[in-house]
Amino acid sequence: MSDNAFNATKPRGLNLGGAGQILGVFGALVVICVVATFVAPQFLTSYNLTIISRELAFIGLVAIAQGLLLLLGDIDVSIGAIAGLAGIVCTKLLVDVDLHPVLAITAGLLVGALAGAMNGFIVTLFNLNSLVVTIGMLSVYSGVSLFITKGRTIVGLAPDVTFLGGGSLMGVPIPVYIMLAVFLIILFVTTKTIYGRRLYAVGNSREAAKIVGINQQKIRITAFAIAGALAGLAGMLLCFRLVSAQASMGQSWLLPSIAAPSLAASPPQAASERSGVRFWVRRSSR
Repeated sequence: MSDNAFNATKPRGLNLGGAGQILGVFGALVVICVVATFVAPQFLTSYNLTIISRELAFIGLVAIAQGLLLLLGDIDVSIGAIAGLAGIVCTKLLVDVDLHPVLAITAGLLVGALAGAMNGFIVTLFNLNSLVVTIGMLSVYSGVSLFITKGRTIVGLAPDVTFLGGGSLMGVPIPVYIMLAVFLIILFVTTKTIYGRRLYAVGNSREAAKIVGINQQKIRITAFAIAGALAGLAGMLLCFRLVSAQASMGQSWLLPSIAAPSLAASPPQAASERSGVRFWVRRSSR
């Protein structure tokens, strides 16, 4: 298949939804920062900004993962539970099995990818709504996390891995570097590769994508797997930051993971016309 088949859905870079939306979000951020500075003068200190940027890096990774699915018109509400499960598995292997950090982190990424792929497989195989499916899988992954931890906190991580979550380089937290690297990679994949073009094509019209020969099931399952792996990465970094793991990790990440990519996108109709983006709200109403 030639690249010309994707010209109608070829991404043209970041679509931030117009200057008005950008200025509105930026203005709200400035107001919040000004008010916070007056209420708490220590808000703008380097120490506090470092803490904020570190925490935002975790949410940023999950938001990138969720945004990838939103491009397809899907959503994964179990993404926080996947992050927690991957972090718990990685921590368990490091503490109880004394596995090499590289192997433990790889195992955590695989757990996240497999959990995400499972969601995508169920959604595509049975042609179900991703919202409904991932709500159910949320309980499954949370239950597995509770089973592994037995409701207790896993502690005992070594400093050589906790540096990845709690360390800094030139005054900038390590998770921020990781988040920016992931963002650039995903940006390149979605805007400069054949897979990215197919991703936009499936998100624009699954029927049309099928007609031109795109395996939409493979594209969607792969996207779910990538999102799961990114969520797992965020969960492991949080464990390294906290020097522990517990079953409740990641439960508060769902709303920010949806809000962040939604604010960075155009209104649904305009996005659908220009870049193939369709929000899960519109897709779920079909």
